[in-house]
Amino acid sequence: MRKHCLFLVLLLLWQASPLAAQPPLSLNTFAGPPLSTPGQTGYYDRMLVEAFSRLKIPVTIGHLPAERSLKNADCGIDDGDFVRIAGLEKIYPNLIMVPEQLDDFEFVAFTRTLNLPVTSWATLTPYHVGIVRGWKILEENLAGVKKLIAVKNQEQLFLLLKNGRVDVVVYAGKEGAALIRQLGIADASALAPPLAVRPMYLYLNKKHAGLVSPVAAELKKMKEDGTCADIARQTLSAVFSEKVHNAPH
Repeated sequence: MRKHCLFLVLLLLWQASPLAAQPPLSLNTFAGPPLSTPGQTGYYDRMLVEAFSRLKIPVTIGHLPAERSLKNADCGIDDGDFVRIAGLEKIYPNLIMVPEQLDDFEFVAFTRTLNLPVTSWATLTPYHVGIVRGWKILEENLAGVKKLIAVKNQEQLFLLLKNGRVDVVVYAGKEGAALIRQLGIADASALAPPLAVRPMYLYLNKKHAGLVSPVAAELKKMKEDGTCADIARQTLSAVFSEKVHNAPH
């Protein structure tokens, strides 16, 4: 009888706890290793898991094509989407940007055949260019190139480059460098400087509007207390040859 009563007390306490009351939030991303992995061990994964855990909210992170990831978050099928440029709420009105950036994204042109300085988006106008479908900044700025090929995901994108179907692919600098290594594209290189550098953010569906400010505050604290720098050293330095001294900010 005593054991039964103890069990009931523990059950009631668990049901009253924040973790019991809050089902996991479902966040999606198009990003791949080393930024996000199926095991939630990537740089962004660990940042977000930590930020939400400080609020006693569990999260699960899934991986979808860029366009579908945005639409699922906007429709409320999933709870959020990352990493994205600012201003997407103008296109997806059900999304709210968490106003503490996750990273600075370098949008970089990768090539096997070209050797030229990148002075602007217009530098790529004469060429066949590959991008991932759903990357709004690329769709807008590269609409005038000779031929624009949009594919479902980053693996397909870099296979276009490997197989010689495009002159250039444009993607995030960190992940692009990792994909070149992963796919063994030994003669590929990044053109300099980056086409653009933009702060990137997490978006939440408007039903979670009450979490926007608390999550932003926790992300800011993590940068200030060194947590983000520690995560960067643990997740990024093993992939890139140079030592990671500071977290992206």
